[in-house]
Amino acid sequence: MTATLPDAAALHAELLPLKAGDRLKALHAHFGDGLVASTSFGLQSAVMLDLIARHAPEIPVVFIDTGYHFPETYQYAEDLVSRFGTDLRIYHPQYSAARMEAVLGKLWEQGKEGLDRYGLITKVEPMDRALRELGATAWISGLRRSHSSTRASRPLAERQNRMTKVYPILDWADAQVAAYMHEQKLPAHPLEAQGYVTMGDWHSTVPAADGIDAESTRFNGQKYECGLHLESGVSDFQI
Repeated sequence: MTATLPDAAALHAELLPLKAGDRLKALHAHFGDGLVASTSFGLQSAVMLDLIARHAPEIPVVFIDTGYHFPETYQYAEDLVSRFGTDLRIYHPQYSAARMEAVLGKLWEQGKEGLDRYGLITKVEPMDRALRELGATAWISGLRRSHSSTRASRPLAERQNRMTKVYPILDWADAQVAAYMHEQKLPAHPLEAQGYVTMGDWHSTVPAADGIDAESTRFNGQKYECGLHLESGVSDFQI
């Protein structure tokens, strides 16, 4: 790792003219063992995993197993990890799914307060623990601006408390993602063919239907971000 790390504005300016693969190489050169990525094994996760495998395979990739992923997601994960040789690090919540439901009930059915608590238990705490245990100083996310209009002005790199968050394919349009998957012959998530346009836990993700936009297919339209990480201070949990 270099002695002096770039600030977020300088890193954004450095990454902006580069292709995604070169962005990954530059990030690894800057942050070394402090660089980690995350994946949800969602509909477009194969793109980032393929880019990492080709350009910076040393980067460990964190998967938060909430205990509520679709069976097809677990099968897809096995396929992609085998295909790419990903250095996968799996983290689980401190509550098992059965224990959480027995003690706290179905939190995703308990309004905003329940959703926030669910996110903290199943996503935020284990991701914070992963970043801490891996000694991460920078976190790669596959977030893209086209995922949400609220991210239109987001830079390629930003500082969130003690963590640098970086988005190597932030500026990729949906068509570019589709073209890359076609060119590299990457497999689609099995549920994409069933009309799913976003992917999350089985109890709160539904296929798209007429009159329903992508952001309304999760948690009955109560799409939320998982707030602030406990120690790393990283918000906007999109992997």
